[in-house]
Amino acid sequence: MEGKKRIILGVFALFAVLGLVFLPGYSRLQRLREENEQYLKRIEFLESRNVQLGEELVKMREDPEYVERKARQKLGIVKKGELIYSR
Repeated sequence: MEGKKRIILGVFALFAVLGLVFLPGYSRLQRLREENEQYLKRIEFLESRNVQLGEELVKMREDPEYVERKARQKLGIVKKGELIYSR
């Protein structure tokens, strides 16, 4: 009986030591995985935004009416005879 108690206590002590050794590393690994997931989402968003900006750049280079419309919206410029309706 005494030998079984020692074995059980030894196994318990071994698991306790292993837990103390590996738990901080496991916690850090989980935190790094979460950060990585956030970075991947940010990259996905930025890639999508990059595509949108590329499309807008093409419009700016090829469509003078688009450039005029954007400039007028940004600067609040109206053509002679135009009426502005505000909401």
